[in-house]
Amino acid sequence: MTAPDEHRPAGAPVPGARPLRLPSKLDPRAHQPHTLHGDACSWVEKNCYIDIWIELTHALGLQPLAMMGVAATLDFLGDQWTFLKPSHDDLRTMYGIEVQELNIWRPLADHVREHLMAGRLVSVEADAWWLPDTAATDYRQRHTKTTILILRDEPAAERLTYLHNAGLYRLEGEDYRQTLANGGLAMPLFGEWVDFRRGAMREEDALRRLALDRLKQHLAWRPQDNPVRRFEARFAQDLTVLQGAVDRDRALADYHGWAFATTRQFGASMELLAWHLRWLGLSDAAADAFAGCSQAAKALILKGARAVVAGRALDAQALFATMADGWAQGMAELDRSV
Repeated sequence: MTAPDEHRPAGAPVPGARPLRLPSKLDPRAHQPHTLHGDACSWVEKNCYIDIWIELTHALGLQPLAMMGVAATLDFLGDQWTFLKPSHDDLRTMYGIEVQELNIWRPLADHVREHLMAGRLVSVEADAWWLPDTAATDYRQRHTKTTILILRDEPAAERLTYLHNAGLYRLEGEDYRQTLANGGLAMPLFGEWVDFRRGAMREEDALRRLALDRLKQHLAWRPQDNPVRRFEARFAQDLTVLQGAVDRDRALADYHGWAFATTRQFGASMELLAWHLRWLGLSDAAADAFAGCSQAAKALILKGARAVVAGRALDAQALFATMADGWAQGMAELDRSV
């Protein structure tokens, strides 16, 4: 006798499971971010892309921690660490969510309205200059590319409800017009459509089994050497360049850009991997090792900023040793556990 789900494609709707629905009232004032965006995390904001997926799956009643095994593939690429993104295969397999690139060949507003009317969501690159939730950093201060996930468009009221970074927000008026109508003049646009209508919530044990299988596949694509050692060698070169700037304010701004692409991506990804392993109940030793990497990266980003502002030398050997050893130990523990 064939098991009921033996030939069911991964990610296909599960009979009897609760279909996915967004809350009927999308109120930024009432939105409660997921724990991964709370005070329990060292890196409240990870990167703009992984953050919107944390909040979308959370809003749909799903478990964001299930998709974080992809952090095991993190690698240092010379000028940056891997920009952590959930695998589209993971999203389909574990949640039944389909994601594809949006071909933006006409005004963005037209695409947004068509796909929202069809029941799909739209993620798109946007200019943080027009995003009021970035008031502390970019709003009406500088043009910075970021990704938002549009949940609701109200053209008559010129109002847009969207997920960005660690929360749910709303923009109106000129911000609305500029976000939807600039047509990519300030920067090239990239978008995706997101369809969760075939998705369903799985039982926690079934989701863990799927997540563990995906983690095994991700581990096969991890770096073949210790990427932290390559990062350490590049850090010494880059810090010298950053400190060489005559303008201290400019040097600090350059450092923040560098640190976001490097130290933050490593630290946040290691923290997410630690959370993922604890949720799986897989290996406390591996989770502790990766959490230690994250904490060392947090210390490094702060010490690096002070060194750039002061123009003084920074001995980061101990921090890099903690991160390199933690990465190696964590991976070795996973090899024994998975």
